[in-house]
Amino acid sequence: MLRGRGYDVEVYAGLEPPPKSLILEKVRFGVDGLITTLRDQIDAEVFEAGRGRLKVVAQDAVGFDNINRADANRYKIPFTHTADVLNEATGEFALLILGCVARKLYPSERLVRENRWGAWHPYLPFLGDEVTGKTISVIGTGRIGQALMKKAVAFDVNFLCFDPVVEAREFVKKVQLEMDLRRANGFTSEQRTIRYVGLEEALRGGDFVTLHVPLLREGESATPTFHLINDETLALMRPTAYLVNTSRGPVVDEAALARALKAGVIAGAALDVFEKEPLPADSTLRDPALEDRLRLFNHFASAGRITRLSTDPNLGMAGRTVQGLVDVLEGNYDGNPAQMPYVVNKEAFQP
Repeated sequence: MLRGRGYDVEVYAGLEPPPKSLILEKVRFGVDGLITTLRDQIDAEVFEAGRGRLKVVAQDAVGFDNINRADANRYKIPFTHTADVLNEATGEFALLILGCVARKLYPSERLVRENRWGAWHPYLPFLGDEVTGKTISVIGTGRIGQALMKKAVAFDVNFLCFDPVVEAREFVKKVQLEMDLRRANGFTSEQRTIRYVGLEEALRGGDFVTLHVPLLREGESATPTFHLINDETLALMRPTAYLVNTSRGPVVDEAALARALKAGVIAGAALDVFEKEPLPADSTLRDPALEDRLRLFNHFASAGRITRLSTDPNLGMAGRTVQGLVDVLEGNYDGNPAQMPYVVNKEAFQP
């Protein structure tokens, strides 16, 4: 797309993150735009190296923990991201791995693959937990949390909602109307409900607790989410409950989660994100004793073909990344980054 518009494009071909020294070298040599991912640390050192030439950083992700926002603002460099286009894929993925850990899909497949499947028995060697009819606690009711709820309604669940920043009251009303309609049409025999509650009630009341909050550290927000899930909050959950995290790794204290799983504080967990990525070889989450109750995935909730690769900015991260870059470089929206839809740090360009 970019070459077709006449741009010179250089792509780092390695699967591993490019060394920061290489990024600095390229920026000093002179580039107008950088396309980055969560693995690339972009800060004052990079912006200083690109002083006078670098005009935009386009993040091929919805998260931007790797970009120092204050530094970008100080150097007046807009950075963009790919919000919205991955909402459905990530919400779908969260629901799928929720079912995966609850219904024990991995232990079942391993039993077959290792040729240890004996005679059929009604409750041996293990039983999973149904999702249908349960209560899902949604922690964070923004775009992705809402995407999950739209899909999970079909499982005739109840929802307990908590959001540390903004409550989507109108959306919740619509979900309740959908639930009412399902009962009126005979799709379910029981009345299902959705409501906002405090964090403690959400943790205590959920059969499943699914996380969809941004990573906010102390000092960054009045409602920090760093290690929101810790020894104390895990102790509030039911011993039959499952935790799902597709938000940001540091929202969960992994050492606390490992302790909770070993002690039977909760029944299981499914994680797509981690405090350090890739997951270190010595991580407590790799303990074989947790294997049947803990599903670990490689941060690929958005890894659907259309979501990752579509060149349509309304459908794909690739297209939206390019459009965000082009908006800045070609002066769209009267050349004002504050008006550009994919620019994150609009505050740096307000009059």
